Amino acid sequence: MRAEEISAWVNEAKEACASAKDLDSLKSVRTAHVGDKAPISLASRALGSMSAEDKVVFGKLIGEAKASISEFIMGATKKLEAQRDQKILLEEVVDVTLPLNRRHRGGLHPITIIKNEISDFFIEQGFAVEEGPELESGWLNFDALNIPADHPARTMQDTFFIEPVESGMVLRTHTSPVQVRTMLTQEPPIYVVCPGRTFRADELDATHSPVFHQVEGLVIDKGITMAHLKGVLDNFARHMFGPNVTTRLRPSFFPFTEPSAEVDVFFNNRWIEWGGCGMVNPKVLATCGINSEIYSGFAFGMGLERTLMVRHSITDMHDIVEGDIRFTRQFGVGL
Repeated sequence: MRAEEISAWVNEAKEACASAKDLDSLKSVRTAHVGDKAPISLASRALGSMSAEDKVVFGKLIGEAKASISEFIMGATKKLEAQRDQKILLEEVVDVTLPLNRRHRGGLHPITIIKNEISDFFIEQGFAVEEGPELESGWLNFDALNIPADHPARTMQDTFFIEPVESGMVLRTHTSPVQVRTMLTQEPPIYVVCPGRTFRADELDATHSPVFHQVEGLVIDKGITMAHLKGVLDNFARHMFGPNVTTRLRPSFFPFTEPSAEVDVFFNNRWIEWGGCGMVNPKVLATCGINSEIYSGFAFGMGLERTLMVRHSITDMHDIVEGDIRFTRQFGVGL
């Protein structure tokens, strides 16, 4: 290492900075002259192997050289940044006199969009869409569905009761009362889906809401089996989550179906609980005046929020219910 070499490194860095045409080329200059493999950096690391006297002499020279090179690079950076900013001002001129249109196009909430999508899908399969009141009698919401008086779902922790309590009116906890109304007023065969808003006394958190939406399906006809149910669910799942999705049924218990099952979908490399299903309990058919010796049927139910969250990888229920248009806009207008 000689003093002349160090001086030459400084001059080379000065010339390189002066010849840099833009910030990208200056970045290469910085790497070449002050990077880990630059001569000045290698010389600095070599100081450790020198004698004490040489270390003092060359340490000072290297320090001054580094400071000079850094000064050249800083000066070139300011110059090139100013040139870049001036170029942007000339090339990206904005006419600030143009009138600003602040009106935003309206659209449907993503829950409404997915409800309409599901309704259209089942209409194409030959189903009808049925709706009912959100304020229901306890008999339609519970008794007609074979939910006994001591069932936990009837307690204040799950159900919103309407005063006076003696009226027997509740905010429906599911859309199943629409199925009962359909069976009471229509003769089989029955093929319906029942989308709508439901209410349960849950705290609003990342995965729960006291007001949420369901879609339930009901089929009553001659010779209906679990195989028909599985086929409908497979077709439904493929429409909602893609052609490669897989479903499975896990044994479960619901008072209004027998046998009953939980429906899971294998989506994004994991099993996710999607809803419940089963064959309509003969007691429910008898309550609605349908001869269970002649007819059988199945029912299923899924939460629309759950479907939306799974399909679009939404992790927080607050995004769905709080009405922030930054969230809803990404789903499009949907009209």
